[in-house]
Amino acid sequence: MNVLTDNWSTYWHGFLGTLWLTLVSAALALGLGVVVAGCRVSPVKPLRAFGTGWVTVLRNTPLTLLFFIVVLGLPRFDITLPFFTFAVLALGCYTSAFVCETLRSGVNTVPVGQGEAARSLGLTFTQTLGLVILPQAYRSVVAPLGSVMIALAKNTAIAGSFSVVELLGSYRTINELGYGIVWTFVWIAVGYLILTLAISALFNLLERRVAVSR
Repeated sequence: MNVLTDNWSTYWHGFLGTLWLTLVSAALALGLGVVVAGCRVSPVKPLRAFGTGWVTVLRNTPLTLLFFIVVLGLPRFDITLPFFTFAVLALGCYTSAFVCETLRSGVNTVPVGQGEAARSLGLTFTQTLGLVILPQAYRSVVAPLGSVMIALAKNTAIAGSFSVVELLGSYRTINELGYGIVWTFVWIAVGYLILTLAISALFNLLERRVAVSR
């Protein structure tokens, strides 16, 4: 316990850094994921091509490589941002590809007649997607989205290698003080466990609420 109690401030700041990075990246990933999912099911061919390209490239690019591209590549175009912002961009864009495919799988569960009925009422594609299709698709993808968000929380560990304050990176400071590396990582693992269990509980609650409203 002394590893935790003696370094509580370091652990706490690392945990808050991971939590904040997860929340902001999740917001970006969900927003981009909805937009790209709309492109993937759009009747406009260029939009479908864009959505397919976005998902194909990001899902098949290692996240660490994407961090290097964002952190080292963007400054070459005179885009200078805080490292935290660079980390959010990398995590958010990467995770948005998985959010997109999760939502698209939910869209495929909605009967075709729902979209046809909406169009017969004069709704545009955007209105049909936002008011009819996505609300129904959301019910079937709550649990998979929870898994994507849990993966995002664990992926934030990479940001510590790019000067971002987060939980895993706290081991360097604690190790320099001479504390045992094994117990240092045990308490870091406990921190990630608390975060992922909280995300899981949140999405389980959302899933139950949606199930009741069916």
